[in-house]
Amino acid sequence: MRVRHSKGLALVGACILFAMSLAACGNSDTAADAANTASSAEVSTVAESSVAAPAETTTDLSGSISMVGSTSMEKLANAMAEAFMEKYPNVTVAPEFTGSGAGLESLAKGTVDIGDASRALSDDEKAGGAVENIVAIDGIAVITDSENAVSDITSEQLAQIYTGEITNWSDLGGADEQIVVIGREAGSGTRDAFEELNDVKDACKYAQELDSTGAVLAKVAATPGAIGYVSLDVVDDTVKALQLNSVDATEDNILAGTYVLQRPFVMATMGEISEQNDLVKAFFDFIHSEEGQQVITSVGLIIPQ
Repeated sequence: MRVRHSKGLALVGACILFAMSLAACGNSDTAADAANTASSAEVSTVAESSVAAPAETTTDLSGSISMVGSTSMEKLANAMAEAFMEKYPNVTVAPEFTGSGAGLESLAKGTVDIGDASRALSDDEKAGGAVENIVAIDGIAVITDSENAVSDITSEQLAQIYTGEITNWSDLGGADEQIVVIGREAGSGTRDAFEELNDVKDACKYAQELDSTGAVLAKVAATPGAIGYVSLDVVDDTVKALQLNSVDATEDNILAGTYVLQRPFVMATMGEISEQNDLVKAFFDFIHSEEGQQVITSVGLIIPQ
């Protein structure tokens, strides 16, 4: 009887141990499942948080900006428009080059957003509501054909050439050759600035009056004895830039004030910039940004101080 009783107790004990083992395994699996669930939730949360919010893009602006005016500002206007459209691909800026006077007339009529002028605005233009937004400073270079022996003239001599008082290069130490006086058409900002700076307003005697900066450059390059004036940033090796009062037409000399033929490049608006539409305001913000300032210097112009 004792043996049977002992065996019975052993059997009961074994069953109890087996049941406890199963319970432990069950608890372990449950804990593992819970851990796995928590881990999955954590991974899911991390994954969700790692998805960056969409970066702020520049596609929120769309539409077009109309800009008309100075042919001297062609290089700047095109470069600035291209850089702006690269940043704002849904905006179109298509500059047109009709001359400063025509651009400001279009602005006054309300047919364009911006009027480009390669000169300061007149009192009448300002009184009409146009605002002078100076975006760059440009020098006016006096050029001759590349074979001309004269390299330096004074401001007084330059004025005398354009008023017809000096007509031969020999009077300036050059060859016995007639001076062919080339200039811009009436209404040109370059002409207005040149004549005003040299105090020869409406007194010039031109052999030819041309309607663009490029036309003046090409005509002077191809005409022996010719003299003309163009924006400094377009001067190339097809012509010769004269010294004026023994000073070269360079950016450093313009900044120093020693080269006297300099003028503003203006992007005029009707009313202050703050009063313009969002596209125009964004365009001027871009001009004054680091990117815009780099565009100005890249085309050979000077950032206003």
